[in-house]
Amino acid sequence: MVFSFRSARSSEFRRRTAQGCSQPTMDAGDWRTQLRPDSRQRIVNKIMDTLKRHLPFGGEEGLLELRKIAVRFEEKIYTAATSQSDYLRKISLKMLTMENKHQNFVANSPPLNAASNITKPPHTGKVHRGSKM
Repeated sequence: MVFSFRSARSSEFRRRTAQGCSQPTMDAGDWRTQLRPDSRQRIVNKIMDTLKRHLPFGGEEGLLELRKIAVRFEEKIYTAATSQSDYLRKISLKMLTMENKHQNFVANSPPLNAASNITKPPHTGKVHRGSKM
């Protein structure tokens, strides 16, 4: 008898679907089983640090929104990644992209003192002379 891993996976999927579960169980070889939950939390914290540096947020409510964004982003990458190295690469690439966009924005923004020159009223041509004694 020849054992086929593929048929074993298919039968496991059919069995779980029949029981009302739409997702097959993770294989023992799935990289996600090797990643500790505290590792994921550290990654979410690093994403949070990057978001705090580059996105405006106001108070505790804003901080909670940034955390939700970081958690959703991490979960999306975690689900889509094909391996732990793919997971880390995708997250790193996105954080690097955010850093680069921020640096480009700062580099292309006018200097602060240039903006203050724009808001000065134009010279009217009138000269105020002090009184002569």
